[in-house]
Amino acid sequence: MNRNLPVLRPGDWVTYCTGDHQVVALAGTAVRLRSPEGTEIVVLASHLMAAPDFSVTGTEPLPELEPFGLLDSVPDAALAAAREWERHVVEVQSGLPPDPQPDSAPRPEYDPAVRSLAERDAAKAAELGVGVRSIQRRRYAYAQQGLWGLLDHRAARLSTATGRADARLVAAIEEVLATETNASTGTRSRLIRRVVKAVENTHGPGVVPLPGQSTFYKLIDTLSTGRHTFGSAVTRRQTANRPQGQFTPTFAARPGEQVQIDSTPLDVMVVLDSGQTVRADLTIAVDVATRTICAAVLRPMGTKAVDAALLLGRMLVPEPMRPGWSAALRMASSRMPHMRLLDADARMEQAAAKPVIVPDTIVIDGGQVFLSDTFTRACNRLGISVQRARPRTPTDKAIVEATFSSINTLFCQHLAAYTGPNVSRRGERVEEHAAWTIPELQDLLDEWLIVGWQARPHDSLRDPYRPRQAMSPNDKYASLVAACGYLPLVLRSEDYLELLPVAWRTVNDYGIRIDHRTYDSADLGPWRRQPSGNTAKRGLWEVHYDPYDLSQVFVRTQRGWITVPWIHQPLVNAPFADFTWQHARRLAAAAGLDDTQETAVARVLDNLLTRAHHGPDKRTARIVGRTRAGAATHRPPAPRTEPNPARTDNDDTHKPAATVVPFGVFDAHAEADRWL
Repeated sequence: MNRNLPVLRPGDWVTYCTGDHQVVALAGTAVRLRSPEGTEIVVLASHLMAAPDFSVTGTEPLPELEPFGLLDSVPDAALAAAREWERHVVEVQSGLPPDPQPDSAPRPEYDPAVRSLAERDAAKAAELGVGVRSIQRRRYAYAQQGLWGLLDHRAARLSTATGRADARLVAAIEEVLATETNASTGTRSRLIRRVVKAVENTHGPGVVPLPGQSTFYKLIDTLSTGRHTFGSAVTRRQTANRPQGQFTPTFAARPGEQVQIDSTPLDVMVVLDSGQTVRADLTIAVDVATRTICAAVLRPMGTKAVDAALLLGRMLVPEPMRPGWSAALRMASSRMPHMRLLDADARMEQAAAKPVIVPDTIVIDGGQVFLSDTFTRACNRLGISVQRARPRTPTDKAIVEATFSSINTLFCQHLAAYTGPNVSRRGERVEEHAAWTIPELQDLLDEWLIVGWQARPHDSLRDPYRPRQAMSPNDKYASLVAACGYLPLVLRSEDYLELLPVAWRTVNDYGIRIDHRTYDSADLGPWRRQPSGNTAKRGLWEVHYDPYDLSQVFVRTQRGWITVPWIHQPLVNAPFADFTWQHARRLAAAAGLDDTQETAVARVLDNLLTRAHHGPDKRTARIVGRTRAGAATHRPPAPRTEPNPARTDNDDTHKPAATVVPFGVFDAHAEADRWL
């Protein structure tokens, strides 16, 4: 018997665990090994043969299996030639060709009984007109690789993606294709020119053979497959920005375990109070476990940090029913555990069918809105962990990114003045069809979230016991509440003020000064010229303000919150935002006035709001429109205020109101226009 057969016997020496061992016994599936030092071990045969360094000393390596998949990719002519060589090689080895007929006898020159292997090699070489060495190489290749060893590998190289193209040319094309990622889209002829220049600069002119034009085009198309080199520049950048590793799905097992927040311009033109048509910014928070859109806030273009902070406030309070909404939208009419939630908060009785979800972790991107002190302070105060996504990696918050696409598809495209996702899909004069203001669109969006999103089956929400049936976000929330015993923690009305930006100021005789504005009220009487007791802030008082309505501020005292109005509010008689005030200061400075003088800026601000309806310029109209839109959708709840200690029960405020005699209102601007 041939000792070189691939078998293991007692007495053989094997390599195992970087050492030589002798097989001393075989018992079933166990192998006893002895080292040269006399140490014996027993291992399973399957474990021994699966070891990376296992080999049997003195035997030929095991033959490799044929790469059947690669055989299907070579040309038919090359495969037929290899099969013909297989017939000759098998006849030399065994005396008969493959698949012989029954009772077939070998030819005399190939009969193993009377001819040696060397004689059979010589006979086959004479028959085919080749050298004996060629027959021996074919036999060895067939023994090691089977039919793949007999194949002409030049044909296999022709079946690769780049064919016979020079490797240096292929490397130059891939290098130039990489530089096209962030460049403007060009043509193939431009790319060919850049490739030729790169090859000549690296290897010299005429050194690397260049194919013809048609072959060059085919080579570029082959190497640029999937890169969108000659297509959309946005798609090309997004494709190049995808991570090279595997995609890991974001998973959450309970409501609020992970909430993703992001902001993007909405694909709808809205009408501001000034008549200007602009796109609105949409900021949403999506719960990963239930796909619930916890809150959605619309603002004019230019979302501020306070918008992101107040988004948390909307997440943590029940969504109230609005006048005109159907009774089917109530939480009591849904499948959510209404009675259980009602025991936790009585406001759930009038709430809409959208769950209140308290986030444990919020995932944000690198936007300055979410990295601001206002937002992080609000999260810290609410006990929420903030996790930042990696730069230029939208897959870290893929769920909220996909939700924006769903909102555009399911909601925005049905609205008037829908712009489409890009300029190539925008209609003609879309802004002329704009009909919705931001407050109206906000109410419409809130209603759609209840009836069109929360009750709609989501393909990513599945019941483990019914995997073929999709669940809605409300149904998923109800099932997870039953599984993990989740109850929401809602905010009080005063908690809204905690989310506003804070400024530390002194309460003087004239009141409080913030950015050249003075706020004063009779309720500040006991606190004037008094320290707040906060030694870390040198006795300054904590003042909160709403950037969308600077007509009043809120001061925290030992007795609670005090609402303090702006002293020039009767002159302006309209809410205004921080950017409106800054714009008014710029107009005052341009008119030669002192932009730090409060009365002068207040008159400019009044003039700005008065003539905004006529639209003197687009910048002013846009500023005023943003002010009114922000104030209409950003009104805070009234906090508890401190009573004025100077007032008594005998104050005239308790007397019945007298008859009011109407008088005409003096309008200084109208009077000036009449005299002019």
